[in-house]
Amino acid sequence: MQEKKRTSKEISTFLILTLGFSSFFYSRYLSAGSLNVEKAFLHVLGLMWCPGISAIFTSLIFQKNLRGLGWGWGKTRFQVLSFFLPFLYALPVYVVVWIGGWGGLDVQFSTALLAYPVAIFLSCLTALGEEIGWRGFLVSRLRRLMGFTQVSFLSGLIWAVWHMPLILFSGYNSSAPILYTALCFTIMAVGISFAFAWLRIKTGSVWTAMFLHAMHNYFIQSHFDRITVDTDITKYLTGEFGAGLALSAVLVAYIFWAKRGRLSKPLLSATHSRF
Repeated sequence: MQEKKRTSKEISTFLILTLGFSSFFYSRYLSAGSLNVEKAFLHVLGLMWCPGISAIFTSLIFQKNLRGLGWGWGKTRFQVLSFFLPFLYALPVYVVVWIGGWGGLDVQFSTALLAYPVAIFLSCLTALGEEIGWRGFLVSRLRRLMGFTQVSFLSGLIWAVWHMPLILFSGYNSSAPILYTALCFTIMAVGISFAFAWLRIKTGSVWTAMFLHAMHNYFIQSHFDRITVDTDITKYLTGEFGAGLALSAVLVAYIFWAKRGRLSKPLLSATHSRF
């Protein structure tokens, strides 16, 4: 019981610190009413590292070291899976949209963006900050208290809520109705969090989460969205704020949920270990 209370305090401290650090960047974006602020990349980098910095501070406060954040590499095959998984769950959505005529395809632009190592590196750099926090710290602490389903759902919901100030007030959305974009984003975030959590627990590595997050941003934001020509209905189907990726994420959630039996049991509680 004492360990459960300690873990709960760690989680609470992490969330409070994350909110506190993030508020500085929220205020900048909200005052601008968009993501177009001076030194935009540094603001993105700073905001995305708020969960990571919070995890580091929390670890130092409670255990005086940075062990337990998932620094080990794990099996390379899981890193490769993490790297290409976003491509696998995003591509079918865009192919259906292109073939169905619900969005155009800019072929010339697509070949120019297909391989961009600098963009991938920067995506990994920013994603690592979030993932040290969300999956490196939060998932590992939640796993001490609850089963896989609860860990995946709760960590994904927290992750989605953290984005809401940007989605609702700072233009981090599509031109579809704001509540629609927020709902689709939430479903997508919670859905793919089952993959994030499964890989983190299975491998013990935060690097799987970094690759998955980085390549999600790269393939969807920097590639597929940019080569897709909007035909009015497109915004309702594609991207992080469309129904297509939300449905794909639900399928991803089911696939990894069905494999939950391959994971180790929670450390402090066996009550929900089957789920």
